[in-house]
Amino acid sequence: MSVVSSALKVTVEVTTWVTKLVGGDGTGQRLFEEPIAAGETLRHVLRRWSARFPQLDAALWTPDHAALGEHLEVLVNDAVLGVAHDLDSALEGGEHITLLGQFMGG
Repeated sequence: MSVVSSALKVTVEVTTWVTKLVGGDGTGQRLFEEPIAAGETLRHVLRRWSARFPQLDAALWTPDHAALGEHLEVLVNDAVLGVAHDLDSALEGGEHITLLGQFMGG
């Protein structure tokens, strides 16, 4: 089991309407510093972090927590998943993870 180190951290940014799911007012952004263990995956960090916010957890994941839900976009260092990272990518510390709500309409 890896040990979470206070020396390694990522920043989790929550924006737009998604801030309501973490105690915000649905506007702007909220930033959170999250300690990580060396080599910990994005999936593990997001599951641990989102578990603190039940509404966010329900919106971010499918009911079985096996995959991401469909209404939030996850970016790592300003790139959507699948470009440079996926859920099973190991984090090194210093990454900026953004949770962005999808907008629909015409």
